[in-house]
Amino acid sequence: MQAADKGHAINLNGEDLRIAIVQARFNAAITDRMAQACQAELERLRVQTRHIRHVTVPGALEVPVALEALAKLDDYDALVAIGCVIRGETYHFELVANESGAGVTRVALDHGVPVANAILTVENEAQALARAEEKGRDAAQVAVEMANLLEDLT
Repeated sequence: MQAADKGHAINLNGEDLRIAIVQARFNAAITDRMAQACQAELERLRVQTRHIRHVTVPGALEVPVALEALAKLDDYDALVAIGCVIRGETYHFELVANESGAGVTRVALDHGVPVANAILTVENEAQALARAEEKGRDAAQVAVEMANLLEDLT
C-alpha cells in the first residue's frame, strides 16, 4: 500500500486511525453513494469500523460547522467532508461552493487536522453520479494518507 513519492512513502495504512465523515444530506442520492464508498474504502485501508464516525448535516454550508465541532474534540486523526452542489440558475451555486470550500480549508488550517474535501461541485446530476463513488474512495485515501503524513511530520 505504499508507493514512492519524491522522497517519502505514501502510507495508506489506516490501522489505529480514527476518522470522522461529515455528510451533507442535500442531494442525498449522490452523497449517500459517496459516503458508502468512503466508508468501504476506509475499511479496506484497515480503519476499524468502530473508529469511523459518520454524521450528517442538512447541506454543504453546514459541513464546516460540524467539522469544526469534531476537530475541537481532538479525537480524530482526519476528517472527511462529503457534499454535492449542483449548478442552478442563480448565484447560489457559487456562494455555496466557495463558502463551503473555504470553511473546510479553514477547519484544517485552524486545527491542524487533515480534512479531505469531497464536496462535489458539478454542472448537473449526471456529472455528480458519474463521480460520486470515485470521489468517496479518493476522500478516504486522502484522509488516511494525510493523517499518516502529519503523524510523521510531528
